[in-house]
Amino acid sequence: MTLLSKRFALRKDLIDSGSMDARAPAPRCVLFDNGSLRPAATRNLRVIARRLQAALGVRVHPASLLHSSAIPAARLGGVPAQLLEPTLRRLLQAGGNDIVLLPLFFGPSAALTEYVPRRLRGLRRAFPAHRVCLARCLAGPADRRDTTIAVILADRVLAVMRARKLRRPRVVLVDHGSPRREVIAVRNELGRQVERILRKRISGFAVASMERRRGRKYAFGGPLLARLLRRPEYARTQVVVARQFLAPGRHAGPGGDIATICRAAERARPGLKIYLTPPIGDDPRLIGVLVDRYRQAQAAAPV
Repeated sequence: MTLLSKRFALRKDLIDSGSMDARAPAPRCVLFDNGSLRPAATRNLRVIARRLQAALGVRVHPASLLHSSAIPAARLGGVPAQLLEPTLRRLLQAGGNDIVLLPLFFGPSAALTEYVPRRLRGLRRAFPAHRVCLARCLAGPADRRDTTIAVILADRVLAVMRARKLRRPRVVLVDHGSPRREVIAVRNELGRQVERILRKRISGFAVASMERRRGRKYAFGGPLLARLLRRPEYARTQVVVARQFLAPGRHAGPGGDIATICRAAERARPGLKIYLTPPIGDDPRLIGVLVDRYRQAQAAAPV
């Protein structure tokens, strides 16, 4: 099936489900990420928004929670980055149909469970006639049968293995880290799925966080990537670090935090060689996940 026919079939499904007919106009969509001071992250968000818009047949507005509005517009093709709250306020003031907020987040971080709902409460009071729904994040323990994100992550590992001619390397899946157990549970579930997919093609597998808060209370967020790479089994071996990140920002971009941690580990342990997978935000299969989340949100209660 060609990309065009897939898009037609998807649009037909939406029409058949009643979400795009004249009686029930499809909600507008705001695709949002956490935000970054790196222009590459905003450009990544915009590319995903354009692809999603083509798949859904509705306008998709890219926005960030924080940070991105500080990027000079000249570094973004002359178009300044937009933040979520002013974007949503502008859409509500313009009137029209419902709005789905679509988070570009792997798990249910505090941004989604606390910050966004808190910011939206005031907007709901100001615009009571409008329905605003917050869609689910990309993955979660409830999505064990949907392995799309894990397949994308595993395919990135296999691509590095082929390009570098690696035979049975160790693999580490690393995320940003979080003080929330629910977010770490998402990483751990993705790790189990990735490990099952790779199986005998690797010699070992682990999950890790780039960072975590200090104290026993947050020990569930470990192990830290820097400490994991010091373990004896990582001496004189090849390791593929799979970055559970969507965009090449400050953490996952060239020369970012993950790369810095890995280069330091190599310097400290001669014989250790680490290869990094790229972030997964440019994978076209991500669009199918976002389409599912959008459609699910149409039937959800407003925020």
